[in-house]
Amino acid sequence: MRILPKSLLAAVAGLLMVLPTAAAASPRHDDRTLKVITYNIHHAAGVDGVLDLERIAKVIESSGANVVGLQEVDNHWDVRSNWVDQAAWLARRLKMHYRFAPNLDLPPVNAGEPRRQYGTAVLSRFPIKDFKNTLLPLYPTGEQRGLAVATLKVRGQELRFANTHLTSNNNAERLEQAKKVVELLGPSKRPTLLVGDLNAVDTSPEIKTLTAVLRDTWPQVGKGPGYTIEASNPTKRIDFLLHNAGLRPTSASVPVTLASDHLPVVASFTLR
Repeated sequence: MRILPKSLLAAVAGLLMVLPTAAAASPRHDDRTLKVITYNIHHAAGVDGVLDLERIAKVIESSGANVVGLQEVDNHWDVRSNWVDQAAWLARRLKMHYRFAPNLDLPPVNAGEPRRQYGTAVLSRFPIKDFKNTLLPLYPTGEQRGLAVATLKVRGQELRFANTHLTSNNNAERLEQAKKVVELLGPSKRPTLLVGDLNAVDTSPEIKTLTAVLRDTWPQVGKGPGYTIEASNPTKRIDFLLHNAGLRPTSASVPVTLASDHLPVVASFTLR
């Protein structure tokens, strides 16, 4: 057996003493940070007309978001989306927790098959403690919309994450829906995020109703107009992330993709 020189043994021992100190001094991930994406996925049909859930998954994945709000999500809806439970598929693909909020809920075509549903979804890398979907005001000629609210456990803190898709074709109905959203969320000291396709621009009464109690993220940290529709030639910003004082936005962007007729909006926040 070869015996190492004492000088070499001393050097190795010194190195072992230094290594833990160096590791402890390395920068740690800020456990108060949060990255969020809101995305109207158009049941995964792109501008090219191709149905492709994997393409949607890659957009979400490349964004780095750990909390996701999706609109226009099919669940065994019909042949347009191959009868797939899209929220469950994306959650499995992205290895996330999820909840689906059916705003349209119809009987199956054939007895014994799953119900045909359409609505919004929340995906999260953090545990989802509670989840509730509340239907919003509906006019006779409108399509049912809802407000989905999830309570997420984010590194020891609670985040209230709300997701909605307001009506597209009736200003009065949309204003009533916005007022209902404000009523449902109410004032809260808990960090709160409201995301979604709001089908209105920031100067409209509907959005002003919401921004009277929640802060519009894009004007604070986004660059440029932040247009989200139509994806191939966007001219309007109708997809929003709104937050209360429990969150401080640090960045926002609109990734370019033709995976849906909308562009997604991605933002980073610090939990206060």
